[in-house]
Amino acid sequence: MFKPLITSTLAAAMLLSVNPAYAQNESSSLNVEELRLPNVMEVMADVANRFDNLNTQLDNKLNSSTDELAITQMVASQGTKLWQQAVADVKAGNYDDRALYWSRLAMRKTLKTADAGYNIVPWQRDILINAFEKSSRGLSDIHFKPETRIKILVTGFDPFFLDKDITQSNPSGLTALALDGMTFDVNGKQAQIETVMIPVRFADFDDGMIESLLTPMYRDNSIDMIFTVSMGRDDFDIERFPARGRSAAAPDNLNVYTGASKTAPQAPLFNGGTLNGPEYVEFSLPVRAMQQVEGKWKVNDNHQVTTVSRGQFDAKNIYELVNETSVEGSGGGYLSNEISYRSILLKQQFNRDIPVGHIHTPRVSGYDADTEWAIVEQIVDMVKLAAAK
Repeated sequence: MFKPLITSTLAAAMLLSVNPAYAQNESSSLNVEELRLPNVMEVMADVANRFDNLNTQLDNKLNSSTDELAITQMVASQGTKLWQQAVADVKAGNYDDRALYWSRLAMRKTLKTADAGYNIVPWQRDILINAFEKSSRGLSDIHFKPETRIKILVTGFDPFFLDKDITQSNPSGLTALALDGMTFDVNGKQAQIETVMIPVRFADFDDGMIESLLTPMYRDNSIDMIFTVSMGRDDFDIERFPARGRSAAAPDNLNVYTGASKTAPQAPLFNGGTLNGPEYVEFSLPVRAMQQVEGKWKVNDNHQVTTVSRGQFDAKNIYELVNETSVEGSGGGYLSNEISYRSILLKQQFNRDIPVGHIHTPRVSGYDADTEWAIVEQIVDMVKLAAAK
C-alpha cells in the first residue's frame, strides 16, 4: 500500500510551523526581502502603500492587544484581509500583483518591530509572522462552493530578481489574484478556481510547503485539476518533463544560492533530507486542447530537457529519460520547474489520475498592465479548454 510522503497531521504542522527562512532572529532583524522596502518606496510608493490601511490597523491592534490568542487570530485575519483585498483590487481593474507582495513585507516588518500591548517574546512574534505569512498568500482562503463539480487549483509566484529591477511584476502572480474564486460552466457543471501565491524562496520548498498544500487535496481526492504558473520565456510553454535536479545558478528572493549549477546539479531537499523520486516526471495536462486557444502568444508543448550525459535535447517520451541524470527539466532548473516536479511526483505517489502541470507565461520586463492582462485572459481560456476536455 502506498505510504504518502507526509501525513495529514504533519502537513498541517508544516504549514503552521515556523519556517527557518524567516524564523532565525525573526523578532530582532529584518530579512533581505524586508530590507528592500526603503528602495521600493523611492520608486513606487503608491504601489507599495496601496494597502497601507491594513498595516495601520495591524499596528494599532498589536499595540492595544493584551490577549495572546486573540492577537494571533487577529493577525491571521489581517493576512486574509490583505489577500482578499488584493484579489478584489485586481478584479476591479488594478492589474498589478506587486501591491500584495510589498504590503505583505511591510506588515511583516510591523509584526517584527512594533510594540505589543503585552510583554511579547521572540518566539511569540514568530508565531504571529507565520500565521500572517500563510493567510496573506491565500493558503487559508481555499473554499470551494458546495455546488462546484470541477475543482481547480492555480498557483502563482511572487515577483523575483528584484535586485535587478525592483519594479518587477510577475504575470503568474497577477493570474492567481485574477482567477481566485472564478466560476464557469462546463457542460452544465460548475467549475471553480481557487488560487494561492507561492514565495520565491528555496527554504519554503525544502521545508515541504508544496507537499503541505497538496497532500490533503490528493489524499482526500478533493481537487480535479492543478495548474502551477510562473513567468518564463517569449511565449506560453506547457512544460512536459519537469526534472528533479536544481541547476539554476540564481538566487531566490532572500538572495540565497543553493550552490547548484548546470555543471553541478543538485537534488532538492524535503523535510530535512533529499527529495527522492525519478529524475523526470511527465505532465498530465490536455495540452492539445489548450493549444487551441486564441491569443497573442503561441502555446508550446515543451519537450526540451538537459541531462548530464546528453546535454540539451528534445525528449520524445518519458522512457527516453529513465536512465538519465537531470540537469534541467522542460521548465528549467529553478523553482518553477521544481513546483511542477513536486506537484506531479506527489500526484503519482497518491496514484491520482488528474490533470496536473506547469504553464510558463511570456516574460514581462518590469511592469506592463496591458500585456499582463492579455496573458491572464489567455490563461483563463486555456484553463477553460482544459476543463472541458
